[in-house]
Amino acid sequence: MAADTFSHEQIWAAIDGLAERNKLTASGLARRAGLDPTTFNKSKRRAGDGRPRWPSTESIAKIIDATNSSFDDFMSLMRGGALRAAFPGRLVPSISIPLIGFAQAGGGGYFDDAGFPAGQGWDEIAPPQPAADGSTYALEVSGDSMLPLYRDGDVIIVSRGETVRRGDRVVVKTRDGEVMAKILQRQTSKTVELASINKDFPDRHFRIEEIEWIARILWASQ
Repeated sequence: MAADTFSHEQIWAAIDGLAERNKLTASGLARRAGLDPTTFNKSKRRAGDGRPRWPSTESIAKIIDATNSSFDDFMSLMRGGALRAAFPGRLVPSISIPLIGFAQAGGGGYFDDAGFPAGQGWDEIAPPQPAADGSTYALEVSGDSMLPLYRDGDVIIVSRGETVRRGDRVVVKTRDGEVMAKILQRQTSKTVELASINKDFPDRHFRIEEIEWIARILWASQ
């Protein structure tokens, strides 16, 4: 798809989204990519007379490479940025994904063997950006084990289609039916190590065969 298919706002929103996804500021993203720290500053996005300034294709290529992302990831962020700009501060209408509670998620019948939404009994919610496929769904938090990041009643959107990396916030379901939100510390061919979001709760370690699926947390409703 040609670059001019996307607007100035969409491209800058995608840059901000890529920074946020990697827990960086726009300046931090630029530094990671070996660029001048001011490359993506707000002041650089428009000229003094208000005309839009566009990031170079070289700078975009560098931040994609520096974050181990793909061009498809960046395209997805551009599409999501357009919707967030159109509907600031609220969920986007006319798009829905499945929603259930954590307690329900621990039971059977809601997921297939790969951890994708299946079966009956799902409610629906409108996400802040479009779901690329059926791998995206929402879970409603219950209890206080995920404080201070996620409170009782918060909704988190997760995807089984996203690659998970060390440091990502993830939802994990064990083969025993336990569902938890944690931070992925380490994953090998034999084990999965998870750090607890709430330090009052212990970190968890599992053999790989004890894990049914892991989904990356994309967004939360705080």
